[in-house]
Amino acid sequence: MVDELHPVPQIEKLIYLVDGQRVILDYDLARLYGVTTSNLNKAVRRNQARFPDDFVVTLSPQDAKRLIFQNGISKRGRGGRRKPVLAFTEQGVAMLSSVLHSERAVEVNIAIMRAFVKLRQTLSIHRDLAVKLAELERRITDHDEGIRTLFSAIHQIMNPPETPRRRIGFGVEERRGVYGGS
Repeated sequence: MVDELHPVPQIEKLIYLVDGQRVILDYDLARLYGVTTSNLNKAVRRNQARFPDDFVVTLSPQDAKRLIFQNGISKRGRGGRRKPVLAFTEQGVAMLSSVLHSERAVEVNIAIMRAFVKLRQTLSIHRDLAVKLAELERRITDHDEGIRTLFSAIHQIMNPPETPRRRIGFGVEERRGVYGGS
């Protein structure tokens, strides 16, 4: 049911890279779960022991400012958020299913876990491709050097350096005035 409402590709777009960690923001999760951001964060605060620092990250003001620009979060003092944005890692999202006790929460968590798995697989494929591309570039560079050497040798064969030619035959010196010349 949730896969129809929120397919994995749509959920993948909600996964951000913040401080080297892949996270989903609290307001995106609240929308997926069908609850308010305030209620989602209250459930997390009531169960703080289940959400250590590596499960939930409170965004720095700089990160939040960037998100305001990128995602259209309203600015402070204009009716928007007054508390820091929480960012949930994959483990934090998994833990939310134990805090939110609805059937929809379980279904959404399954869809989100699938999105994280697919993202990991995609990144792994890209990493493998990057390694192969680097190897190919190295080979081409090695081949380029070999090709340059080959062309240089061919040019030397086609255009040998000019050496003074030795004359064939007798050398005749012209003498003037000895036998009645001028």
